Amino acid sequence: MALIDLWQKDREQLAEKHIQQVIAFAGDGKLGDNSVASSELRIYLRNIPSTLLSKYSDQCLQVSFPNSGFALQDLVNEIGRRLNFVVSYGRYRGTSAQPGFDGIWADRDQHSIVVEVKTTDAYRIDLETIAGYRESLVKSGAINLEKSSVLVVVGRQDTGDLEAQIRGSRHAWDMRVISVEALLRMLKLKEEVEDPSILKRMHEILIPCEFTRLDPIVEIAFAAVEDVKQEPEGMEDDEMEGKKFTPVAFHAECISRIEKNLNITLVKQSRASFSSANETVRVLCAVSRFHERSKRFWFAFHPHQEQFLTGADQAFVAFGCGDANTLFLIPFPDFKPWLMYFNKTEKPDRFYWHVKIRELKKTYFITGRAGTEEIDITGYKI
Repeated sequence: MALIDLWQKDREQLAEKHIQQVIAFAGDGKLGDNSVASSELRIYLRNIPSTLLSKYSDQCLQVSFPNSGFALQDLVNEIGRRLNFVVSYGRYRGTSAQPGFDGIWADRDQHSIVVEVKTTDAYRIDLETIAGYRESLVKSGAINLEKSSVLVVVGRQDTGDLEAQIRGSRHAWDMRVISVEALLRMLKLKEEVEDPSILKRMHEILIPCEFTRLDPIVEIAFAAVEDVKQEPEGMEDDEMEGKKFTPVAFHAECISRIEKNLNITLVKQSRASFSSANETVRVLCAVSRFHERSKRFWFAFHPHQEQFLTGADQAFVAFGCGDANTLFLIPFPDFKPWLMYFNKTEKPDRFYWHVKIRELKKTYFITGRAGTEEIDITGYKI
């Protein structure tokens, strides 16, 4: 049985295993270039939650075991993929004909980052060898010299010696270093926000540039804080009464029910966006508490969420009303035409549609602008 089949059959049991045990279930249990075990592990990593990526990374770094470095390489590449880079896997072991880079991460601006993963920087790292990987890729036409750089990912945060090495070398302007833990923190932030511009700024941090002016870093911090603290839009009615509420968050419970309904594994992309590992299925899952004054549930739907759903073979909008037991799963082709009936808030930097759901005698309706008919969505309840 393939590793991914084991995951789909009994997630809880497999999630309790050490990464070394997980690898033993993949193929012949031995990671190697072009091996079945490696292919199965990478498919598995694409389907698991980021909490397991973090757990497995820690296990690879805490105690060395056979192929722990190879496993960490695959884990780091999966983190890069979840940060929305297009990832090309490198080799575990280089050859005279094929350089031993660990991965290439390309962003939407076609900048390529040559990734090198090191479990530790306790021993002096040969920067010339790492730079040579980039140079050979440029010569082969795989990447562009002017739009490429190197990122060294190390297993610990104490990277002072390596940083000094880079600063004192000819590679100071095209090479950067980051810890695995910092990459995981970036991924966690990405999964907790909705604003796609924040992700673009994260990408820019990983690309060498002179941070004499610190505005870009400050902008990420403030944009993330503003995004996270946003209430579900439509709170104005309760705020007018001087009330303040903690935003509800029961996305995980909703997604668990949706996975069972669709018989599919969904991976978190942002606070409300989820997709299958191959991204053919995408789900936008929004949740809301009950608004006492207006007697309804109130959601916001943003243009970037519309764009996210438009790019999938199958797409759904899900609304959790109060808790995961009152959950509506609406195919996006059914939902999209309704947008023209919804109220819209327009601000200088953004706009969004209001989605308002009310219940009347066990029947649920989406209500739009005054003068438009309500839409009965009871049949979409799962």
